[in-house]
Amino acid sequence: MSEGEEAPGTAQADGGDTDDTGWVTTTVGAVGFRADTSIRQHRLVVDEPTSARGTDAGPTPYEYLLTALASCTAMTLRVYADRKKWPLEQVVVRMRSAQSHLADCIQCAEAPVGISWVDRRIELTGPLTDEQRTRLMEIADRCPVKQTLERGIRIKPAS
Repeated sequence: MSEGEEAPGTAQADGGDTDDTGWVTTTVGAVGFRADTSIRQHRLVVDEPTSARGTDAGPTPYEYLLTALASCTAMTLRVYADRKKWPLEQVVVRMRSAQSHLADCIQCAEAPVGISWVDRRIELTGPLTDEQRTRLMEIADRCPVKQTLERGIRIKPAS
């Protein structure tokens, strides 16, 4: 644990419970954009590139969103191919969007913002039939993160 970080399950100064089971917790300091995130035993750094006045210590929030979508797509294809016992040797998923996270942060109080499109490339390696490749590309559109984003998601205060 770093200086000033509390052990999981300890009480906060305001008396609140800090049991982080199931929570993704992110902290940003008084200066800069670097966000330190804890997920179970994992630690991630989120930042903006130096061109956007960040320190480029990690991917932007939008890049993490693309990471979630790309990894979910690849994992969904792996699960499906394994279940079908298809000879899928490797999946490579590439995602990109030209949307600037910082620009959206600056505009968010006055205008609707967010990523409106994503380019996706999927490469399937292995001795798959044309029918298997076609079906896997259909399954790529069924990944849970993609379905969640397309359906929309409500953010509500936790009780």
